[in-house]
Parts: sequence; structure tokens; C-alpha cells
Amino acid sequence: MQVTTIGLDLAKNVFQVHGVDATGKVTVTKKLRRSQVLALFEKLPPCLVGMEACATSHHWARELKALGHDVRLMPASYVKAYVKRGKNDAADAAAICEAVTRPSMRFVPMKSAEQQAVLMLHRTRDLLVRQRTQLINAMRAHLAEFGLVAARGRDGRKSLIAIVRDEANRLPDLARRALRAILSQLDALQQQIGDIERDIHAQHRSSEASRRLETIPGIGVIGATAIAATVTDPTTFKSGREFAAWIGLVPRQNSSGGKERLGSISKQGDRYLRRLLIVGATTVVQHARKHPDKHPWLISLLARRPAKVVAVALANKMARIAWAVLARGETYRAPAIAVRV
Repeated sequence: MQVTTIGLDLAKNVFQVHGVDATGKVTVTKKLRRSQVLALFEKLPPCLVGMEACATSHHWARELKALGHDVRLMPASYVKAYVKRGKNDAADAAAICEAVTRPSMRFVPMKSAEQQAVLMLHRTRDLLVRQRTQLINAMRAHLAEFGLVAARGRDGRKSLIAIVRDEANRLPDLARRALRAILSQLDALQQQIGDIERDIHAQHRSSEASRRLETIPGIGVIGATAIAATVTDPTTFKSGREFAAWIGLVPRQNSSGGKERLGSISKQGDRYLRRLLIVGATTVVQHARKHPDKHPWLISLLARRPAKVVAVALANKMARIAWAVLARGETYRAPAIAVRV
């Protein structure tokens, strides 16, 4: 088979292959079981292989690249425009084969197994933190039924735990048993979150890029390791503005007829990085209110815009700085504050 370009539609068990030759003529269309995929590509000469970026695409990209093929991953939303009609595996594979040859197509860099492992730590920690929040909210709601409430935050949580463990209060025995089951889950989650965070800190100390990212105000160990593991090659972005737009920290456009209409930030991009940057920016905004002399740009912006809008603008700025730090191999240098005479 004289195959030069292949579109591979990934799945759990049944894969679809669509291959063409140098003239664009279809030379192969077939379904493959999972065990047959590598056997087929071992027989083929090195060719261009396109796949939609998904959870398992990086694994298959590494496997096919080891066989000598040129593998390129594409966002699934960009491939959809090339589906001619209907929705089936064969049509998807043909669309992938067509899209991968387009000169204007944007590709997703392939991640290494180590990078995916670091991101798995982040996803697991995020899941456990959300479960911890659910348990705390459930404990608050249950205690409120007996008129026992506490302030928000860590101190309020400690007082609620003390109420559950105190035998002298007026809680019924059955209610105390139910709440103690929640407390045991909380203790286990707290231990697991601590273990994962220690692994993340160890990865941070071993990564030079992550240590440089931590020098940016508003980016801590969690944000620095997440950015370093997600951005495989910062030079794929032409500028910091393009990197911030890739994360989704730019206004959503609905412009037509020469009229520019800008709305709130788009929900496209990496939601996890966007959340980390906005949370970090919110902390910097709170610090700026306490120390206005150290953050003149933020103070002037807070005088004209709401705090959440300012936090998103600062997160955009942090993303641009992070790109510059990664692309240039430098550390963050704080700008000099002008002194008024």
C-alpha cells in the first residue's frame, strides 16, 4: 500500500483507519481491534498520521512515533468542520485524514509519560479537594438542623469538628454516628491530599522551569507545576497574548460588520490553568488593597473596574509573564515602582 497520510479515529476497542496516497486517492479504509493497531503500522512505511487530541491520544502518539511515523494531534472541534455528512467512525477517520494536511491547522504538542503523570497528580488532588468540600458542606448542613452553626473558613470547620467530637453537647447518638462517619472520611481525604501535595512539591523542586514560574507573584507551587507540565513547548505560541488566549483569559468576540463586540472571557482553553491563575490573581488583588503603594497598576484599575474583572485582567497578565519566563529561560523581575516627588 502506497500510503502517505492516515487518519486514525481512536476508541476503546475498535479503531478506524483511513489512508490516502500522495495524490489523495483512498488506499485503505478498515476497522482494527486494539491489538491490531501497532501490527498494521509496523508494516507501513513512515507516513503522516493524524489523530484527535483526547485522553489516550498521547499514548498512541508516542507508540506510533517510536515506529518512525510523523504523528500530529488536533483539537476535535477543529476536525469536525471536515466531516462531510453523518456521524460514524469511517467519516470521522476521513475527516481527520483531510484535516491533518491543512496548512492552517493548529496542532496539540505530544506530552511525555512524565508530564501526564504530573498532571494526573493535579487532577487527583483537585478531585479529592472537591470531595472534601462536599463532606464539609454536608456536615454543616446536618449540624444546622440542630441549630449548630459556625463561621466560614478553616476556623469554623474546626469548631464544627469539635462539636461532633464533644460528648457533652445535645446531639442525638444516631446523628453523632452519622457525623463521625463523615469525619473519618475527612481525615482520610486530608491524609491523601497531603501525600499528593508532597509529591507535587518534590516534582517542583526537581523542575527548573517550575521553580522559575514560582517567582511570578500569584503563581505558587501548584500553579507552577501545572503550567510546566501542561506547556510542553512554549515556542509553539507566538507571543504571551496567544498563550493567554489559549488558556481562555481573553474576551469572547461576537463581532460582525466592522463592529467589535467583546463579552466576558471565553470558556474555551484549559479550565484548570485558568482557574489556578484567576485564584492566584485574586490573592494578589487582596494584597494590593492592603499595600496600595506596592501595586499602583492594580489600584488604578480597581478604581475603574470591579474586583473580579481586575482579577481576570491580572490573570491574563500573569499568563503572559509565565510564557515569557518559559520561552526565554529567565526568572521574573519585578518592575521598579516610580516614586512621586
